[in-house]
Amino acid sequence: MEPFNQPDLSVHLGKVQLANPVLTASGTCGYSMELRDFVDLTRLGGFITKSITLEPRPGNPPQRTCETHSGMLNAIGLANVGLELFCEEKIPLLQRLPVPVPVFVNVAGKTIEEYVAVASRLHQMEPVRGLELNVSCPNVREGGMTFGKDPRLLADLVGAVRRACPDTLLIVKLTPNVTDITLLARAAVDAGADVLSLVNTFTGMAIDIETRKPVLGNRVGGLSGPAIKPIALYLVHQVYQAVAKPAGIPLIGLGGITCAHDALEFILAGATAVSVGTAVLVRPSCLVQIIDGIRTYLIRHRCKKVTEIIGSLQ
Repeated sequence: MEPFNQPDLSVHLGKVQLANPVLTASGTCGYSMELRDFVDLTRLGGFITKSITLEPRPGNPPQRTCETHSGMLNAIGLANVGLELFCEEKIPLLQRLPVPVPVFVNVAGKTIEEYVAVASRLHQMEPVRGLELNVSCPNVREGGMTFGKDPRLLADLVGAVRRACPDTLLIVKLTPNVTDITLLARAAVDAGADVLSLVNTFTGMAIDIETRKPVLGNRVGGLSGPAIKPIALYLVHQVYQAVAKPAGIPLIGLGGITCAHDALEFILAGATAVSVGTAVLVRPSCLVQIIDGIRTYLIRHRCKKVTEIIGSLQ
């Protein structure tokens, strides 16, 4: 059989090989077992868990989510079971996945010390293959300044985690709520990031015109879904050209991906892999459909490997 009929979908995020470039996005797919009745997890390129913090977090008061035109707002507030229960209860579930699908744990915190404590505990645990730093958290020691908005703070954070976990794959998830995302991307890479993940949600809000109050209990939330895809795509291409391509750093592109066409746009723009989030809440099977759609595209264009089209935008 001609190789074009069986294209190679595998990609590498640093030293970790994925069977294909499709991952779940942190915050939308829980700890993995929540999806097992709806999608074959063994088909995925990788799984990214929801954020884990040092202490348990109850999250923000309701209402936590609401639909918008072509998207959704969420203000979950990093609700999670905390590091200890994650290690005791969730890690054993991840270890029982039928095949070794690479697992990446999203890590969050209010101080550098919290990030380091969580990362140090998790990075050598099976089946964790890497850590994704959520840098959209406020640093309480810097007056609430978000790590991901200040290159100096970001470099300090990434550098500290890198020193604590010198051998683990380190992914940094960038916020789009900045003036120049390439400055943050460069700071993260210079401080030791192996992979950049972008973009996180855009800050937004919705108002109930009858009550004249914000719909979300937290007043503001993160906008995700198809509405943000064109902007996310532009930012991925911008970071690829300015930082990732010169440095040889792989990107994980995300933001409004619902189908193979969307995923392919991100790959052509420079993403080595893609994460799918909001669409999974609506149709979990879209993950497998995206993988199959990428394969069909490669066959149609007579490409032997998906890596041939990464960053191939003309």
